[in-house]
Amino acid sequence: MKKAVVLDTSVFIYDPDALFLFKDTHIIIPFTVIEELEGFCKFRDETARNASRALSYIRVLLEGAENVSCQGVSMENGSVLRVEVVPFSSPQEDRQGKFAILESLKVISQRESIIYISKSLGRRLRAESLGIEARDYESKRFSFRSLYRGYQKIQVSIETIEEFYKTGFCDVPENIHPSPNEYFFLSGGDNHFALGRYHVGQGKVVALKALPETVWGITPLNMEQRCALDLLLRDDVKLVTLIGQAGSGKTILALAAAMHMIFDKEVYNKVLVSRPIIPMGKDIGFLPGLKEEKLLHWMQPIYDNMEFLFNINGMGNFSEALQSLMDAKKLEMEALTYIRGRSLPNAFIIIDEAQNLTPHEIKTIISRAGKGTKIVLTGDPTQIDSLYFDENSNGLTYLVGKFHHLSLYGHMFMSKTERSELAAAAAAIL
Repeated sequence: MKKAVVLDTSVFIYDPDALFLFKDTHIIIPFTVIEELEGFCKFRDETARNASRALSYIRVLLEGAENVSCQGVSMENGSVLRVEVVPFSSPQEDRQGKFAILESLKVISQRESIIYISKSLGRRLRAESLGIEARDYESKRFSFRSLYRGYQKIQVSIETIEEFYKTGFCDVPENIHPSPNEYFFLSGGDNHFALGRYHVGQGKVVALKALPETVWGITPLNMEQRCALDLLLRDDVKLVTLIGQAGSGKTILALAAAMHMIFDKEVYNKVLVSRPIIPMGKDIGFLPGLKEEKLLHWMQPIYDNMEFLFNINGMGNFSEALQSLMDAKKLEMEALTYIRGRSLPNAFIIIDEAQNLTPHEIKTIISRAGKGTKIVLTGDPTQIDSLYFDENSNGLTYLVGKFHHLSLYGHMFMSKTERSELAAAAAAIL
């Protein structure tokens, strides 16, 4: 059995399934963690759902067991779960949150060697100040800096470029092992270049399909945008992630592609656009007004992009055109809270700002996809609005790390900013 681990509340808020990822481990849950989780359950947001889910797992595991605070209960993965009830010596006013967990850690560490696992940097630092080993919860973590980018730039001969244009394909260099739907920027020097995509069935780099002159008024401005649009318009790619800083075009391209596939190609029945209510998927119930009025605040960046598309396509008054599409059930804008529990067939779903979702929330969203549905997630993992995860442990980064080997998935890292010179400078320097 490994050294005992003490799990913090933040671990369960981030990943309610965390208990089952520690194998052959002595797991300790201080009673104060259970109290904190119960406190979160009174809300109506993703945090509350995660807390409730974690508590239900703990409840099932402990049901019918005796002496759970002494011997613990055995789990199927070889671990032992123990709930630790610590008598407090501190004043009543200190028996909450960070003080309660510190009190528990001090008592437990006096009689056995432990590792404190928490997503909260502040709590980890406090534990370390007591001489207790503390670690981040890293089971769902990929390095953003070395993350799969969706494309490779390679040098080839001029003859290879010429053959590629003649036949529409070329072989993959022997030392390269591409992922399905990975793009290749082929350079032969002296302004000889080509753009292709790895076709897993053929085992070759193939030429991209020709695009319409514009896609709902939008024309790609660089190779990254061209590849992103290829992914967005392909029926066989059911899941797409677009990562890039502000101004890279990820959201406007996704919206334009969705409108094209619904109104021009009639592949999907409707487009559903959503984004997390920051932080940690809060419910919009605390805002005044009707649901539509509440959503306006959170969805304003989407409305701005839609207005731009409507204007360049000559659709007249934006508010009237938007309402007309919504009344016809062709366009739906919804908070993520309201997507949960729905089955969404034949829809083009766009989730913006997906870096502010946990891996568990990402899983929940993707599992909502019905038959014939395509899901697009956009975001920038360097812009996180949560205390409990970062660019390496957010749901968007995790998804790219786990899915890039699947042929139904495509990804593009968009590094070029196509906004104003000032916006590009701010994104690069500030």
